Amino acid sequence: MQTEELMHQVKRLELATKRRSGNLLAGRYQSAFKGQGIEFAEVREYEPGDDVRSIDWNVTARAGKPFIKRFVEERQLTVVLAVDTSASGLFGSTGRSKSRALTEAAAAITLAAERNGDRTGLVLFSDEIGLVLPPARGPRHQLRLFRELLAAEPSGAGRAMPEALEDIRRVARRHALVFLLSDFTPPPGRQLDELHVPLTMLSRRCDAVCVRVTDPLERDLPPVGLIEVNDPETGQRAVLDTSSKRTRRHVRERFDAEAAAVRTLCRRAGADLIESATDRDVIDDLVRLFRKREQRR
Repeated sequence: MQTEELMHQVKRLELATKRRSGNLLAGRYQSAFKGQGIEFAEVREYEPGDDVRSIDWNVTARAGKPFIKRFVEERQLTVVLAVDTSASGLFGSTGRSKSRALTEAAAAITLAAERNGDRTGLVLFSDEIGLVLPPARGPRHQLRLFRELLAAEPSGAGRAMPEALEDIRRVARRHALVFLLSDFTPPPGRQLDELHVPLTMLSRRCDAVCVRVTDPLERDLPPVGLIEVNDPETGQRAVLDTSSKRTRRHVRERFDAEAAAVRTLCRRAGADLIESATDRDVIDDLVRLFRKREQRR
């Protein structure tokens, strides 16, 4: 993509996302995620009525009288967007590919974080980790993040997702907010269960949210006779008889089984899950999860 065309795409993405997200997403984001961690503020002398569990015994021993630790909610978050750029993201039957929907979700989260003064980082991965953009904030950083999202060419099978999660866990601040954006299609020869350990370890250190985007045609095939399908990750081709009820049922059952497996994975790992599709507004799906989190607090 040429530089001029890329900058035009960046501007369109920014304007479209701002128009559709607006204050609603930013407000829900703040209510759902602010204050997830606490940071030490000071010690002060104990006063009647204070929680004795807050007593700092080291300071108390040195001073000869009780002192307590005071903590405050963290005012700023570190947000990390881990975006799957594998070739399966090229698919889209609604005029919008899965990759585009994931990009729009990442852009909306970035705008909400920026509005709340949070730092946002970006990790792009497929068969290897292609980009690591350290967390920062400000218009120039936001522009760079959008540019990298749009310039990423979907390719590969997404084999590096476990490694990406492990790297994020090692370097992210405790209580950081990590969004994992993908269609969660297992690479050939791999199982979704391979994500259980790295996602669980990440959830224990950070606040993990998985964003899954699929396409309606992946579940419901129209009865249009023989069609040739191509797997963009492996290059394998096959012919399906969509006029066969058995074939359509098999495709639907396989899709539903994969969706159930992703839900089980996130539940066992302690991560939230947003399920969206190319024929839906992913920003609306983000807002719905934010509302649920706000109610849980």
